[in-house]
Amino acid sequence: MSASERELFLDAANRGARYLSGIRDRSVAPDERAIERLSKLGGPLGAKGLDGPAVLALLDEVGSRGTIANSGGRYFGYVNGGSLPAARAASVLSLAWDQNAALRSMSPTAAVLEDIAGGWLLDLLGLPATASFAFVSGATMASFTGLAAARHAVLSRAGWDVEGMGLFDAPRLNVVVGEEVHVSVMKAVGLLGLGRERVVRVPSDAQGRMRADALPPLDELTIVCTQAGNVNSGSFDPFEEICDRAARARAWVHVDGAFGLWAAAVPSLAPLVRGASRADSWATDAHKWLNVPYDCGLVFVRDAAAHQHAMQLQPAAYLAPDAQREPAHWTPEASRRARAVEVWAALRSLGRDGVAEMIERSCAQARRFAAGLRAAGYEVLNDVPINQVLVSFGSDEMTRRVIEAVQRDGTSWCGGSVWKSRAVMRISVSSWATTDEDVDRSLGAMISIARAF
Repeated sequence: MSASERELFLDAANRGARYLSGIRDRSVAPDERAIERLSKLGGPLGAKGLDGPAVLALLDEVGSRGTIANSGGRYFGYVNGGSLPAARAASVLSLAWDQNAALRSMSPTAAVLEDIAGGWLLDLLGLPATASFAFVSGATMASFTGLAAARHAVLSRAGWDVEGMGLFDAPRLNVVVGEEVHVSVMKAVGLLGLGRERVVRVPSDAQGRMRADALPPLDELTIVCTQAGNVNSGSFDPFEEICDRAARARAWVHVDGAFGLWAAAVPSLAPLVRGASRADSWATDAHKWLNVPYDCGLVFVRDAAAHQHAMQLQPAAYLAPDAQREPAHWTPEASRRARAVEVWAALRSLGRDGVAEMIERSCAQARRFAAGLRAAGYEVLNDVPINQVLVSFGSDEMTRRVIEAVQRDGTSWCGGSVWKSRAVMRISVSSWATTDEDVDRSLGAMISIARAF
């Protein structure tokens, strides 16, 4: 590394440190002027480029001001976690390494970290020790991978090679989802050619849980998609009853646990996921409740052979066979960044107790939000089993006005949603950085804004 390259790298680190040092004092969302200034990053691409320091300065001075303060403690939108200090630092080191995590020969370190972190995660989440795992971009690709394994396994039982022959003339698969299925699962269903309009939707109860008593007849050509942590209410499907029905029919059960699956790592919350370990595949995000940098999703599959068959690269002359696990044979991508670096760092820095404490603290803070809003006279519409709070400020119009005003105010940021045909503000507490003081400060702003209308 030349002196100028070193100086540029350290300048980037220093700018990042300055950005983080002021994260708690700034507005959570950028103001309109900062967003308008982002146009300075565009314009025609000139024949001559800028030097490195000028590029970095422009990016920081214009781009940093247009960001959402996701790394602070008062961002409660979209179930976005922040980045743990150890995971953030590991990401910087990983950036310097610039590893391609496709093959063990491309990065022994990346491959070994996947082996280690994958094993830790199976144990932490109470999943079968022999299950396979993969590091992908997020829960959408995690569900895609898990459902691809399901498609392979289910059609193989009918004597059909879906990877070789495709879906033309294949036996018809049945996909069963809950009424509250997340859009990421439906996207995966569409990408896999299973037909978003062909799924069977099962009614849900008042908290968004799939009603096991309303399941249609299942058979060995059926894939049932369940949910651990409804994106609105935070509720959990009744896994024991669903898995009982599926086991008798030899149906495949997939669990979309983008954030809720982490309840399995917390003794006090583990009853919420009772029976989920009996499923066949599981999808979750590490960039949500494990609080690693974006992007990082995780998939686990009980039938490792089905997983590998669905994802493996076809033989190529330059890919020598290897008895050890090759990451590219378990993911939709070949070339990809070394996501396991940050996951390993997060788990190593927290330990089992630290993971449980972080998740349990988020849930306690969600209950703190709910109690404060109820005490102020506003309606909380869900049971708040984990980290999600749904609040109405009266009419749908009033609720939307309050959401807009809260977002403009900048003390905190919460998104809107629709729950059981009612407009709601959705509060998602997912960041390690959130303190009780952050909650109380945010509550004060929300209540003051709502009362001003």
